[in-house]
Amino acid sequence: MLGAFLALREARRQGWNPDHFLNVLLVVMPSALVGARLYYVLFNLSYYQRHLAEIPATWLGGLAFHGGLFGALAASWFMLRHYRMNYAVALDIGAPSIVLGQAIGRWGNFFNQEAYGYAVDKAAVPWAMMIDGAWRHPAFLYESLWDLAVFAFLLYFRRREWALKGDVFLAYGVLYSAGRFWIEGLRTDSLMFLGMRTAQMVSLLMILVCGGIFVYRRRRAQKKSTDESMDE
Repeated sequence: MLGAFLALREARRQGWNPDHFLNVLLVVMPSALVGARLYYVLFNLSYYQRHLAEIPATWLGGLAFHGGLFGALAASWFMLRHYRMNYAVALDIGAPSIVLGQAIGRWGNFFNQEAYGYAVDKAAVPWAMMIDGAWRHPAFLYESLWDLAVFAFLLYFRRREWALKGDVFLAYGVLYSAGRFWIEGLRTDSLMFLGMRTAQMVSLLMILVCGGIFVYRRRRAQKKSTDESMDE
């Protein structure tokens, strides 16, 4: 809700119809939940094929952020196209809110005693927390703090005049994924695919895709600026 408030305020600042943007959010948010659940079920398919009745049982656990992100991106594309709103600008508006929501949401992992790291020596890791009968890396806390840092950077970055449309979201994709890649290596409950941590695979892919697009667009903009200077 806090993220939605901040996104609506930024949408108004950019002259967008707040009612249209709110309608987009009202579709995107449940789509994110559906995507998060389907992603989790897909990577635990062998279990859910034998327990079909549990597929909608989110209260038993089983939501994956990357699935929620992909579900939100897909739903927002259709809604923004309907309202003829710029997709890249909308992603820039929403990126800080997304990562802020992640920072807050990770504390749900603390209350649920989940998303924690492997056992460590308390003397070597003084900030370790007692979870599930052992001193462990508080992986949820690491990600929450990282997400807050990314949130602060994105608020600064989106005010830079030289930033292109979509750059804020691309920066989010790279920065969040870099932190997630490292933190995921500490966790004990990762989804696995072909013997590898799924979140690390997706994070690496997002770094390559978002980083590649950012560099390509930056070089293209610089070349265009150079060509225009030569023409003058």
